[in-house]
Amino acid sequence: MNLLRQHIKQGEIYRRSDLEYYSTAIDRHLAQLTKDGTLIKLNQGLYYAPKHSKFGAVPPDDRQVIECFLKDEDFILVSPNSFNSLGLGLTQLYNTIWVYNHKRKGEFQLNGKTFEFKLKSSFPKNISREYLLVDLLNNLDNLAEDQSQALDKLPHNVRSFNADALMKSTQQYGTGKTKRTLKSILRNVLQHD
Repeated sequence: MNLLRQHIKQGEIYRRSDLEYYSTAIDRHLAQLTKDGTLIKLNQGLYYAPKHSKFGAVPPDDRQVIECFLKDEDFILVSPNSFNSLGLGLTQLYNTIWVYNHKRKGEFQLNGKTFEFKLKSSFPKNISREYLLVDLLNNLDNLAEDQSQALDKLPHNVRSFNADALMKSTQQYGTGKTKRTLKSILRNVLQHD
């Protein structure tokens, strides 16, 4: 148990497999460490050693949790709530975060939050407003939004986006329907400029 405790650092996330080398009875020791608050169980086989501040335990960073869960750094986190920032009249709030990745699919509860893992062949390293718009249009059918309202506002709002970056994002990440929609809107807007 002492050897195991020496290898646990506050603020770190561990898989059971990361810690089993330091214990002869890993499951019993993990149960004891969870009971005494040294570790917090995030999911089956996933543990967090909480860092403490004057306000109590500091929750783990979502990106760090997903990285440990996937054993991979190649993913992006997209909150459907961020679509509300695009100025298209969207107002719904969602209790899930999408994880675009190449390994896992499905809904998982990690650290008390819902993450929906979606397999994607490609996605950018960083999320731009232009990518967010393309992603919104790709997912519009699955959102609890007034689709026609968002599509009606888009032609008036498209000028607030970088046209070149938007076209590039559309070509790289857009579905066929998204490409057709944005091509038509951009053509009309550019013709009237």
